[in-house]
Amino acid sequence: MLFRNDHKDDSGEGGSSSLQVPLLPLRDIIVFPNMVVPLFVGRQRSIRALEEATKKQVPIFLSSQKDPRTNDPTQNDIYPVGTLGNVVQMLKLPDGTVKVLVEGKKRARAVRFLSHPDFFLVEVEEIEEVVERNTEGEALIREVHSTFESYVKLKKKIPPEMVMSISSIDDPGRLADTIVGHLGIKLEERQNLLEIINAAERLEKVLGHLRAEIEVLEVERRIRSRVKKQMERSQKEYYLNEQMRAIQKELGEKDEFKNEIQEIEEKIKQKKLSVEAKEKVEKELKKLKMMSPMSAEASVVRCYIDWILDLPWNEFTEEKLDIKEAERVLEEDHYGLEKVKQRILEYLAVQSLVGKIKGPIICLVGPPGVGKTSLGRSIARATGRKFIRISLGGVRDEAEIRGHRRTYIGALPGKIIQSMKKAGSGNPVFLMDEVDKMSMDFRGDPSSALLEVLDPEQNATFNDHYLDLDYDLSKVMFVTTANSLDRIPRPLQDRMEIIRIAGYTELEKLNIAKKYLVEKQREANGIKAENIFFTDNAILGLIRYYTREAGVRNLEREIASICRKVAVEVVKKERGSPITIGAKRLHKYLGAAKFRYGRAEEEHRIGVSTGLAWTELGGELLSTEVAVMPGKGQLILTGQLGDVMQESAKAAMSYVRSRAKELGLKSDFYQNSDLHIHVPEGAIPKDGPSAGITMVTSIVSALTRIPVYHDLAMTGEITLRGMILPIGGLKEKVLAAHRGGIKKVLIPEENKKDIEEIPSVILKTVELVLVSHMDEVLKKALVLEDPESFLKKKEELEEVKGEPPPFAGKAPEVPGADILPQ
Repeated sequence: MLFRNDHKDDSGEGGSSSLQVPLLPLRDIIVFPNMVVPLFVGRQRSIRALEEATKKQVPIFLSSQKDPRTNDPTQNDIYPVGTLGNVVQMLKLPDGTVKVLVEGKKRARAVRFLSHPDFFLVEVEEIEEVVERNTEGEALIREVHSTFESYVKLKKKIPPEMVMSISSIDDPGRLADTIVGHLGIKLEERQNLLEIINAAERLEKVLGHLRAEIEVLEVERRIRSRVKKQMERSQKEYYLNEQMRAIQKELGEKDEFKNEIQEIEEKIKQKKLSVEAKEKVEKELKKLKMMSPMSAEASVVRCYIDWILDLPWNEFTEEKLDIKEAERVLEEDHYGLEKVKQRILEYLAVQSLVGKIKGPIICLVGPPGVGKTSLGRSIARATGRKFIRISLGGVRDEAEIRGHRRTYIGALPGKIIQSMKKAGSGNPVFLMDEVDKMSMDFRGDPSSALLEVLDPEQNATFNDHYLDLDYDLSKVMFVTTANSLDRIPRPLQDRMEIIRIAGYTELEKLNIAKKYLVEKQREANGIKAENIFFTDNAILGLIRYYTREAGVRNLEREIASICRKVAVEVVKKERGSPITIGAKRLHKYLGAAKFRYGRAEEEHRIGVSTGLAWTELGGELLSTEVAVMPGKGQLILTGQLGDVMQESAKAAMSYVRSRAKELGLKSDFYQNSDLHIHVPEGAIPKDGPSAGITMVTSIVSALTRIPVYHDLAMTGEITLRGMILPIGGLKEKVLAAHRGGIKKVLIPEENKKDIEEIPSVILKTVELVLVSHMDEVLKKALVLEDPESFLKKKEELEEVKGEPPPFAGKAPEVPGADILPQ
């Protein structure tokens, strides 16, 4: 395979000779003449090139790749100038690679790449280097020897024996090629040195690189020396300080106390305190210096200073103002709750436009289990703020909010300042849970203490009794939660932006269970996704027959109960295939259904009508029963009714007596009969005026023996003239009607504005009928063959709705005339 082509040039003198040899492309290494290098070869073409060179006992051309990352190089990827070398030893390794020892012999240039299927074959010509023997060359060699000796002294990795070996070389070209291997220079610079033919010029370049390396090494040595001295000095100081501390301890001196004072002074310098706080802490520090460290007062002052220095005075978290990202986070964490999400996005939008805005103060009011508390954490994640939470349930001491004055032993700041210290930031999301569960006693009213905290105009100068300093809370985003506004004082309500969160619809609960609850409980109980699957019908069955709530807390408990039972089956290996939870399997895992669904009452009943009530847990169906018995005109009220509800019952009775004639009743019907009004579930206190029309309907039904539609519910306050006044909590009440299978709901006409809040999916199944007078209610609620002819003297109805006409002598015959003054 080796071919030599000797030719002469035109002048007749001898020319260069060309060889055809295998090529070994190298990565990250340049082989110089007279250099012996071990190589690890893994590419098949390269291995075959080595085998060819070994088999034919021919040289191999060693040239480096321009880019070592190239796995399949071409002619353009390889430097044309390389080194002709011999394969000294070759060893095949078990992993298929080859370890080879090559020795560089002479510089050569690739003239032409030849085609070969197994390896690179190139035609090369040897390069004769130019060597000039003169005095300057001798001086250069001596300078290189001296410089390399200095280099070796600094470069500890090179063995000292190498100096002797280098000193024995007097050929400038070989000297340069030998030293290059010990220099930490780049591949391109090594290649440039390989391509320099003039030996003296190459040696001069090597000398330059040597001097540059020596400069770097000297800088490194100075740095190491300086670091070592610093470490030695630090160790020495530490050792001496420890000795001094031990001596002073024996002498009983107060060195530790002095060190603490120094630490405090350093903290004061580094901390960005307010002007007032800095003056106060410096004054307290001056007092501390004059005290005995063993005195009780010193520990009190020290604790006070620590509290001031640990608070975040001017340290704020950078807020995320990316509205799209915030919207994504809120949607990811919670389903529905559009009002709250919209309010947070509005705040971020204004913040991004204005740059500075006072933190909003939001109060989330809704039944348990709808996600009020978890929403606070989600808001913090969406805005990039830190999150802190305190529970105000059962708090009855004002000092819990404002802290104790320092005159008391063991005094501490209140929950607000303690939470700010825990947050470590001046602008966290601060959740105050169960703000409606606070109470008051002789120690003060905590709700009054919150007036300053939750007032945007005042909380920039919040004053804690313990600190006795103004602390800025204006950048804090306060979020409070409550189940009911009834127990929150009006001044406190006035300071908060109240957002009502109604109960979830059946469809919303289904989506929440599928997206969040099932996966959460599956992971909590260690069940893999392939072990269990809930069908939509199963989840709907849980919602309808095993829970009856506004939120999803009980729904999550039932899902957790099923997951635990499935976990038992998985551990026992009773089931190898996935377990599908369908509606029919609910009885196996949870037992009999706990609630009825789709039937408020099974049939039309006399004297029984369905009302709607609002509670802290959401809306509820509330039946009103009336029984007529022989008696002396007594009105009996049972069911633990409150004062307002009892007055509604009396007003309902008075209205029925006033319309006795139109209802077809004797005018003295009440004198020989007792009426018993009962609202079931007597253990639960009930109050409010919205059951007025329900009571009237039940009384009329009981007296006229006309049944009431079982799939109809109603709510509204009644006046003596039969007018129906608006009520609150319409959304929750309609949701309760939907859960109970009610088809039609009668609501006051003035509540028409509240229908917008009710989800459209509910309005498709529940018909809302607006009524303004009791006569309309009776016509729609009672099971009548001819509703229009039920009430007599229809022409007088308009006068009843308006103001009664003036009386002249005898009272005119109008509905309710028997109860008007004569």
